[in-house]
Amino acid sequence: MSSKDQRTAYRIYLYLAALFITSLVVSNLIFQKFFYWKPFGDVTLFGAPLFEISVGILPYPITFLITDLISEIYGQKKANRVVTAGIFASFFSMGIVLLANYVPAIPGSPVDDALFSRVFALSPIAVLASMIAYLFAQYVDIAIYHFWKRLTDGKYLWLRNNFSTFSSQIIDTTTVVGLLCVFGVLPWSMFSGLVISGVIFKIIIAFLDTPLLYFFVYLFRRRFNLKRNEEIALDF
Repeated sequence: MSSKDQRTAYRIYLYLAALFITSLVVSNLIFQKFFYWKPFGDVTLFGAPLFEISVGILPYPITFLITDLISEIYGQKKANRVVTAGIFASFFSMGIVLLANYVPAIPGSPVDDALFSRVFALSPIAVLASMIAYLFAQYVDIAIYHFWKRLTDGKYLWLRNNFSTFSSQIIDTTTVVGLLCVFGVLPWSMFSGLVISGVIFKIIIAFLDTPLLYFFVYLFRRRFNLKRNEEIALDF
């Protein structure tokens, strides 16, 4: 690969990493708003609405699409580096939120201390829960993805994309909702509904993002003249 192609591949990697980190941080900041997603009408399970979902789930599937794309094109190590950077960014953003919450608002501030605390006060607890779940889910996703990639010799992209995402999303959703209930952020009565709703939602998204993964992988292979199972080796 020429030095020009190396630079282009590196810039694209940075943009993908930026999208990944932004999606992750935003999902942690907006998680306290819930909406009712009802593709099949009003459904309840164990007495809880089945399709009550946090808006924080909306950008989260993007992170798994990006890690699968980076895994396919740049390799396992580069995908793991993005995950680690995402962890750092999340904790750093929560540090800023805590500092902002500590600083008293002036009398004429459009957002007073009470409103700011109501929106952001639980974020550090949520991030702790999310990061524990995230660590398990993202590293599991990448490991399973590359397991299937090696096993199939780079064939059946849809198989490794969906198998890795399904497994990691079940781990992520169950762990994060469970920890939020343990920490008292959410009542246990919402546990079953949120877990099942989150898993179903994420599985549907995983199916929908498979064509996108195929499309982006095709563009990468065409642009950089990559063979099946060939990865771009960045010099860092």
